Amino acid sequence: MARFLVATLPFTGHVTPGLPIARALVSRGHQVWWYTGKKFRSSIEATGARFVPMSAGHDYDDAELDTAFPGRSLLRGFAQLKFDLKHLFTDAAPGYIADLTTILREFPADALLNDIACVGVPLLSERNGMPYATFGVSVLTAASRDTAPFGLGLLPNSSSLGRLRNHALNWLVDRVLFRDVAIHYRATRKKLGLPIIRGKSLFDSSYGPYLYLQSTVPSFEYPRSDLLPQVHFIGPFLPEPPHDFKTPTWWSELAASRPVVHVTQGTSATDPNQLIVPTLKALADEDVLVVATTGGRPVSSVELDPLPANVRLESFIPHSHLLEHVDVMVTNAGYGGVQIALAHGVPLVAAGASEDKPEVANRVAWSGAGINLRTGTPKPEQVRAAVRALLDDASYRERARRLRAEIVTYDASRQAVLLLERLAETKQPVLRA
Repeated sequence: MARFLVATLPFTGHVTPGLPIARALVSRGHQVWWYTGKKFRSSIEATGARFVPMSAGHDYDDAELDTAFPGRSLLRGFAQLKFDLKHLFTDAAPGYIADLTTILREFPADALLNDIACVGVPLLSERNGMPYATFGVSVLTAASRDTAPFGLGLLPNSSSLGRLRNHALNWLVDRVLFRDVAIHYRATRKKLGLPIIRGKSLFDSSYGPYLYLQSTVPSFEYPRSDLLPQVHFIGPFLPEPPHDFKTPTWWSELAASRPVVHVTQGTSATDPNQLIVPTLKALADEDVLVVATTGGRPVSSVELDPLPANVRLESFIPHSHLLEHVDVMVTNAGYGGVQIALAHGVPLVAAGASEDKPEVANRVAWSGAGINLRTGTPKPEQVRAAVRALLDDASYRERARRLRAEIVTYDASRQAVLLLERLAETKQPVLRA
């Protein structure tokens, strides 16, 4: 029996992927403690893990980021990404390290497990030498000779000219575009008494030497001939269907002959005017059934009166119940939602402009499983054209189904646990064969 200490940022999209891992570790007899925000206490305790609250660490509600981080709402796109890297991720590290150091005195874990944004864990490992594993909650961000840097939204290119492009862009990003992020990160390292490592960015530092669990399948991610050997694709973390879900009164309409289009705003950027309202307007006169979910917000937040007759609006519907009936999903390109849709073979219209969403949307298009609208606030005519293309062109659904066939060959929880057990036992890097 081993002891694992999990640490995650208090984000729904960062905690949820770790729940199946914790549950599987507990079921195999391991002790699991989990340090994160109090909002997730009940979810964590339901896995059998012990919840540990934040004390020195900054705890906040991910649904109220603009309140927790003043000024963030004024930024968009690349500027907001840099803000998040500095203030949501890097600034949190010292408080997390202080808390984790205290926890480890009571619970001497054999290995740590963190989400990629919990920067405190790799920095703590530099201090005390503890082995740790990281699970990805988004696309791979590590630099590669075959890909442009994360955040630019460019497709991969491994040709000779492409590699020259990638090399130049990696230099530009590290030395110019993300220079202020690098300076901010180095200042945090200095405050923690850690050496400054020139040429190593915040993104690179997130990939420790021991083990990295990438929660997708290889065909969804850009190919890299120089992929780090500690990176393992384990397939997406798929939520268990809730047993207490009560279907809405209109549920039988899903079995009718007309196509079903699902639009979701996700769970963090939940302004319905960005994607839900344009989609409802776009499809009002189409012969489709539109199922819209507001990401937990009240349905009254969708200010469209009257609602089109073909719309069914709910605050939340479990994707595990809904997606088997869906023909097209319109999404703001949240990574978890995209993976669940592909696990059901559903092609996607992706419209994301904040955080990692442009990069996720790019991979939707690159994989052939959907269309990237390249905006977070599309016009109704853009959405209508994309939905019609996915319904009329069978190649998108065929590619989505191929990804589903690949996904079913993976068992993310089982593969993660086997790799973590090897790490806890050997305390050495767990590398691909």
